[in-house]
Amino acid sequence: MNQNWRTHLLSRASGRSTALVLLLAACAAPDRPSLLPSPFPGGAAAFLAVDSVRGVRVADGATYFAVTSPEGPWQLHLVASEGLRCDLEMVVTPAPEGGDAGRERTAVSALVPRVDGIPYAGVNGDFFTDAGLPIGPETSETTHRPGARPALAWSPEGGPWIGVAGGEGRGGEYGAESRPGNDVDVIGGFPLLIRGGEVVGDLEVAARPSFAAARHPRTAAGIDRDTGMLWLVVVDGRSGESVGMSLPELAALFHELGVEDAVNLDGGGSSTMWVRGKVVNSPSDPAGERPVANGLWLVDRPGRCGH
Repeated sequence: MNQNWRTHLLSRASGRSTALVLLLAACAAPDRPSLLPSPFPGGAAAFLAVDSVRGVRVADGATYFAVTSPEGPWQLHLVASEGLRCDLEMVVTPAPEGGDAGRERTAVSALVPRVDGIPYAGVNGDFFTDAGLPIGPETSETTHRPGARPALAWSPEGGPWIGVAGGEGRGGEYGAESRPGNDVDVIGGFPLLIRGGEVVGDLEVAARPSFAAARHPRTAAGIDRDTGMLWLVVVDGRSGESVGMSLPELAALFHELGVEDAVNLDGGGSSTMWVRGKVVNSPSDPAGERPVANGLWLVDRPGRCGH
């Protein structure tokens, strides 16, 4: 990201953070703290110049936030989940097979996994071809598609990870050696937004300005390595209520959420977030949810703890 552009984006946070943190803290109920939603990060609230923040606890260690801001204007939907909890499972669900070795693209709300646990949040996943196949890597209970593209991955032992699947370090663990049924789930995206706390290059702004520099609906994921917090984010777009974000704006948001690694998933009309039984955002296609190639889910699995 151009340094002047990044400075412009982040400088709006100065002078607002303290007041917003105090405001959000004042709204929190004092009783039963273990059942309260997590607080929304003050830096992100300041960056967005929020008009309202609504936080709802959706599972142990997980909070859904609905955020509105006149700055864009923006309407955002975020799920913060403690990614290192023993009762968290990340599940990738592919759309069903179709003809000619493709897939029958399916709405996110119809891809809710049937697992031994309770799905509490989900979003659309990777970009896809005309045949309905994901462009990047994918590993699920039934599928395995290797590839050296950015990805979000999860395993019970390692927790969530973002990087280039099949690359060096832990990337190799989530690349060609991943296999269906081995408790590793991988979903692809593009591009990496943040790696090691730093914005990755110019986020394709020069090469693909209509994709990266323009504002569109967005879906993305990020990880705070220090706390293990996993963030799923959907930004509504293409409407008078919410115009969407550019990739530099999206990266700046994740920076203020405190993540070290973040990846952009498929956006535009595909951007969908499902929470506890319903779609909570406003997909931009006139027909509503756009059928997609795969979905990414967070599942409450309390039975996993202690085993």
